Amino acid sequence: MFVASSPRKCPQGPCQAARTANQLQPGTSGSHRIDSMLGFAAESARRIRSARHTNFSRLLISAQAQEFNMVYASPGTDASTDPDIDKNIRMTLRRLAQNREAARKSRLRKKAYVQQLEDSRMKLTQLEQELQRARQQGIIISTSGDQQRSTSENEALAFNMEYMRWLEEHNKQINELRSAVHTHAGDDDLQSIVSNFMAHHEEIFRIKGLAAKADALHVLSATWRTPLERCFLWLGGFRPSDLLKLLADQLEPLTEQQLASICNQQQSSQEAEETLSQGMEIIQDSLAKTVASQLGRAGSSSSSPSNAADHTAAALGKIGAMESLLQQADDMRMQSLQKMQRVLTTRQSARALLLISDYFSRLRALNSLWIARPQQ
Repeated sequence: MFVASSPRKCPQGPCQAARTANQLQPGTSGSHRIDSMLGFAAESARRIRSARHTNFSRLLISAQAQEFNMVYASPGTDASTDPDIDKNIRMTLRRLAQNREAARKSRLRKKAYVQQLEDSRMKLTQLEQELQRARQQGIIISTSGDQQRSTSENEALAFNMEYMRWLEEHNKQINELRSAVHTHAGDDDLQSIVSNFMAHHEEIFRIKGLAAKADALHVLSATWRTPLERCFLWLGGFRPSDLLKLLADQLEPLTEQQLASICNQQQSSQEAEETLSQGMEIIQDSLAKTVASQLGRAGSSSSSPSNAADHTAAALGKIGAMESLLQQADDMRMQSLQKMQRVLTTRQSARALLLISDYFSRLRALNSLWIARPQQ
């Protein structure tokens, strides 16, 4: 006879064996806990990123850490002591602090730029009011109430204001010309707009001539232009050869005869520009020698008030000689525009004037972007 043997007992006990089996089986509560913890960590990271630009980020992170401890931490274990979690929180807080600091600096730069624009507007308004009072009363302008300007400074200020008015009218004419080109206006209407545009340029050259007679140095420095524009100026204005080169490269289509004529004008303009540039160098060299000649004689027995006065008069005369060169340079600029108009058709002339205007407009816009750039 066979006697059925009793089942062997597990030496570890039934409870321990069951727990071991549960840990080894996929999908059990232990694996589920790990999946839940990973999902919660990903969700927490997403919520932290979405709240990084708010003032409640630090509170949100703290609340997430506390919720993590209460829900997913094992009994007797504090998740806030986990070094990985602490490291991630510190890194997140550091990034948020850096973002807040960058945003604060950006707001300060924007505020300073807006304030600068407002100050410039107020100064411009003040200058306009002073100029208007001077014209009405016929007296010398005083900026501080007790310090009077010279007549040349009044003329310089008047030219700056006239140029701003001229530029405003210039922009209106450009918009009218652009609209006529885009809507394919008739040649007669387009010719009328182009003629008005050319007359408007003749007016600014006339005003510049008067300003140069009053103060050649003011016209030479071209303070009414933006700093970037002044980098490209020659004797108080644009180089005619540069604009002719711009038209030869950008204005299409051109016939071979038109292109040859523009290239010939460009070459002759370069030669005339070189002549005037040499004249300016001669004046500058002579002026420098006149000023330097007085340095060795200062305080010597040969120095006298009459000699000093003679040298001063000679130096001032050389500065005044610059006015003739400035006038010749402006005459070259106007003649280049007129020759261009004779070579091109009416519609080509309109497009050429738009090209020239857009060129200087982009320089002014680029200068504004440079001023408003973020400071490192």
